[in-house]
Amino acid sequence: MMDAGTTMGLSEIGQGAAGTVDASETGNINPNAQAINGINPHSAHIGVTRVVGITHVVSSPRSGAISGQAALINLVGDTPPLMAVVPNLAMYMTLPRSGFGRGFGGGFGNFGQQPGNTQDADRARKAQLDSLAQLFADAKAYGKAHDAYAKDATLPRPRRDLQLAALLPMLRGEMPVMFSADRETDIRAAITFAAENGLKPIIVGGRDAWMMTDELKEKNVPVILTGVMALPGREDDPYDVNFSAPAKLAAAGVRFAITSGDAGSEARNLPYVAGMAAAFGLSSADALKAVTLAPAEIFGVADRLGSLETGKIANLVVTNGDILEARTLTRHLFIDGREVPLGNKHEQLYEMFIGRP
Repeated sequence: MMDAGTTMGLSEIGQGAAGTVDASETGNINPNAQAINGINPHSAHIGVTRVVGITHVVSSPRSGAISGQAALINLVGDTPPLMAVVPNLAMYMTLPRSGFGRGFGGGFGNFGQQPGNTQDADRARKAQLDSLAQLFADAKAYGKAHDAYAKDATLPRPRRDLQLAALLPMLRGEMPVMFSADRETDIRAAITFAAENGLKPIIVGGRDAWMMTDELKEKNVPVILTGVMALPGREDDPYDVNFSAPAKLAAAGVRFAITSGDAGSEARNLPYVAGMAAAFGLSSADALKAVTLAPAEIFGVADRLGSLETGKIANLVVTNGDILEARTLTRHLFIDGREVPLGNKHEQLYEMFIGRP
């Protein structure tokens, strides 16, 4: 299985131990930050995650307007380069949210709370979007200058700018952009922003994606769906609004994958999240696909991962039953063709304390 929305290896203890969290950088604009450089290959979460049948994950930085570059990693290896499948998989972004005030999915940087009326909030949001547009224009000009210099070395050598250089792959359509967005207005804003700037969007979060399936399908925008197990976000939502969201996306033909959520510690629940979706209308086959082949297709790595086919990376799991059932046990796990031991921190603690009186 593949969890496409984690901070695996970047966050060990989310609350109360800031020194174990490396998922955020100082400042709002960090396109040159690479998750692969901060991943801890010895994180206790890795073994706990593997034992439920997850063999590879997407690990993303999470701060600022442009957080940095996500990495696709196998959950085995003594160093980050040995874990890397695609070290620079996608850019992670969070646009300023529409509206104002604190709440679900607040704005980025110093704008977590927008000014206290709609007009001021809209002006602040527009200013932030304008600054991003200028940044992208600068990056495009930077790329043209370097391309010209590569063809004609007699031209003045352009200055080196790591941030602008890091933006070029996504501006050229070579790297997808993961937009963190949950509300319908914010999802639509991300789609519009991507279209205006020639970006390849992937919506991460997608709480309200089920409300705009026609638009998502028409524009072929995939969703990495989080919060399937979450409580309803509005007072008038039915109790199963999040449980049934995957089934609604599937029925509408929207491309989607299911993820456990932000923290590496939550990835171990991925099969049960997919199982809950199956219990609320999603077919068992589509539920399994949502945590295997679907995320691989969304990120363009289905030629290497996501299904058992000749020539693909041999990441597979052998269980004693339905892998989406909580009572199912993993018997064997293979990553990159090698069997991986199933020992983990949870089992170690169990063995340590089970014999105590």
